[in-house]
Amino acid sequence: MLDNLLPKLTLFATSLWHTLCQMSPYLLLGFLVAGILSVLVSQRWVERHLGGETTWSVIKAALLGVPLPLCSCGVIPVAASLRAHGAGRGATVSFLISTPQTGVDSFFVTWGLLGPLFAIFRPLTALVSGILGGILVMWLGASGKQNPDNLAPQYPTKKQFHWLRRMLLYGFYTLPRSIGWPLIFGILVAGGLSVFFAEQEWSGLGQGFSGMLLMLTVSIPLYVCSTGSVPIAAALIAQGVSPGAAFVFLTAGPATNTATIATVWKVLGKRVAVLYLVTIAATALAFGFLLDYLFAWQNKTMPSFAPVACCPVLLEQMAGGLLLSVLAIALCLGPRRAVLGEADEGEDEMTLHIAGMRCDHCAQSVERALREIASVTLAQVDLPQATAIVRGRQLDILEMRQKIEALGYQLID
Repeated sequence: MLDNLLPKLTLFATSLWHTLCQMSPYLLLGFLVAGILSVLVSQRWVERHLGGETTWSVIKAALLGVPLPLCSCGVIPVAASLRAHGAGRGATVSFLISTPQTGVDSFFVTWGLLGPLFAIFRPLTALVSGILGGILVMWLGASGKQNPDNLAPQYPTKKQFHWLRRMLLYGFYTLPRSIGWPLIFGILVAGGLSVFFAEQEWSGLGQGFSGMLLMLTVSIPLYVCSTGSVPIAAALIAQGVSPGAAFVFLTAGPATNTATIATVWKVLGKRVAVLYLVTIAATALAFGFLLDYLFAWQNKTMPSFAPVACCPVLLEQMAGGLLLSVLAIALCLGPRRAVLGEADEGEDEMTLHIAGMRCDHCAQSVERALREIASVTLAQVDLPQATAIVRGRQLDILEMRQKIEALGYQLID
């Protein structure tokens, strides 16, 4: 038995390293572009452009959401914040649907592992589904009244880092820290599919409409980030799954998971949650069928759609080593937190226990929401401990609970 297992483990390790090296140049480039976008396009800037229940606000929300590298859990507090700061319900749903499906990092990785057609289809599908879902919510969703007190929030005046430092910090620390474990999970699953499962086990299941429905059923409750889903999709195609069925997984997997669905249901209502799911499922299936048709038109081969190596093998391996270093630093070193001194005279201090935060985007959204409370002078979230230290004068626990639960999290008593 050991004689049979050892070659497979060796092949598994080789497959992991090959996949990592193949995607590393594209992913590092995506991290850099994401860092640039984090400086050029802030959440406050997005909020100022998404007000009102208009078709144009829905289109702008989808256009803004497509390049942003936010996962399906990280996008929830951002979308809830957009809603609280004046974004229309349709624009909020448009942003919520389009953002987690793709981003600049996953676009480059998709191009490297699956080719240009897949890479172009992903943002196109995200854009169409975001606009369609936002318009459906405008027409059919229950009406919601905006909170006039939140339409012009007062942001804390805080000295910002130098733009270059902020760009590099987000691109090569915050973002890798947020997607690092889902990305590693995706590479491990891809290696397992390629080595431990025979091709014939998948070729019959992953074809036609039944294969797309199977991928849709599996991907909707699953948590997988838009970048981590790419190596899994590549392995599925290599094992005989049709490109269209794999694309359904690429679309629905990052866009939804059980926690996101529950939060949308709670924050935006049952009708909006149903429209949200129907839009994602319908567009994933429609573009999956179109993709299969295009590949069939190419006689079921990929001569013009196949990925092309961007650099020599040696440079790919160097990029793989660099990516491993970036992930190791981001995942093993916790964020530097300011050392809190004693509270000022007359200030109260509370430690809040918060459930549901999964990534740094979640923690940043909670910090920002707490700092917007007039009585709060300091708020610092510790993601690993799932706590927040809050200081201020005459702190109102009910107001803090409302702020936290509006983002989709739970304050534990």
